[in-house]
Amino acid sequence: MTLVELDKLSKTYPGGDAPAVADFSLEIPSGRLVAFLGPSGCGKTTTLKMIAGLIQPSGGQIRFDGDDILPIPAEKRGAVMVFQNYLLFPYMSVGDNVGFGLKMRGAPKREIKKKVADMLALVKLPDIAKRRPSQLSGGQQQRVALARALITEPRVLLLDEPLSNLDAHLRDEMRELILSIQRELAVTTVFVTHDQEEAVLLADQIALMFDGLLRQYASPAEFYQRPISQRAARFFGGVNFIPARRSDGTVKTSIGDFHFDAEGGARAPHGETVLTIRPEQIQLNAGAGPNTVPGRVRARIYVGRYTRYKIALGEHEVEAISSGEMPGALEVGDEVGVTFPPNRIWIVPA
Repeated sequence: MTLVELDKLSKTYPGGDAPAVADFSLEIPSGRLVAFLGPSGCGKTTTLKMIAGLIQPSGGQIRFDGDDILPIPAEKRGAVMVFQNYLLFPYMSVGDNVGFGLKMRGAPKREIKKKVADMLALVKLPDIAKRRPSQLSGGQQQRVALARALITEPRVLLLDEPLSNLDAHLRDEMRELILSIQRELAVTTVFVTHDQEEAVLLADQIALMFDGLLRQYASPAEFYQRPISQRAARFFGGVNFIPARRSDGTVKTSIGDFHFDAEGGARAPHGETVLTIRPEQIQLNAGAGPNTVPGRVRARIYVGRYTRYKIALGEHEVEAISSGEMPGALEVGDEVGVTFPPNRIWIVPA
């Protein structure tokens, strides 16, 4: 297990108008699984490649267990990267692909053969060592690439969009496999993704990146409950944003004043702000009480597991989600009491 520290890591490509990565600092605890999340071009893969030693940073430091690894060549860092397109050798058997790293280290053939068998069993692909990559499905090739990376017992495992080339069913299987292997081996793991659901399902911590900058580093729950900005909230499915002004525990808006009592609320901004609340946290017709305002249903979409409503609140519109199809469900045009629970409201900068 390895503690990874990135300290003001930066990368500017020749001819670039702006840094691809700028002042990126975070700590990845030993044995944890962290996601670099963000839209295309935000710098997440560049950061991964700097950790791997495939790209030289323009500035900053990378430390493994407190030791500076920048002077160490990629092949000796113990950071192994699994690429999005697998990069298996087509002319080699699966077994030779998996054992390639050990062969380059000069390991005895008997040891290589045993470890190849162990790794293929670990990724649930026993008895395919003699096949060629062209005889495998995309999901099987991804598992072989993972086995090839793990056989060298890396200090840090780096995964670049590991599930993007798989269909939905295979993504679910591969996600479970990655998670179970990571937990079993306790290897410090970093993976890149643009899919927030994938990040939430896999990662202990998420590093959200926009425009080459680290914007928020927190647990998955933190992103849903306490986003740092409107952009972060939108990236995680936030749709409700109402201009507001906060003064301590009161948030004033054009549709009414709301009591604000969320965990961690002391660090939320004051003054001119924006109130946000997730659709599933809004309560409909919960009875009169604090933080309840009148509204009217403008649209209703039944999805099976839940019903999504668009509700007019004065000059604003919010979305609310109600689980399942309830008796006496609301219809378009119905008046409805809309409650914003004080502990579910969050405040972000205007």
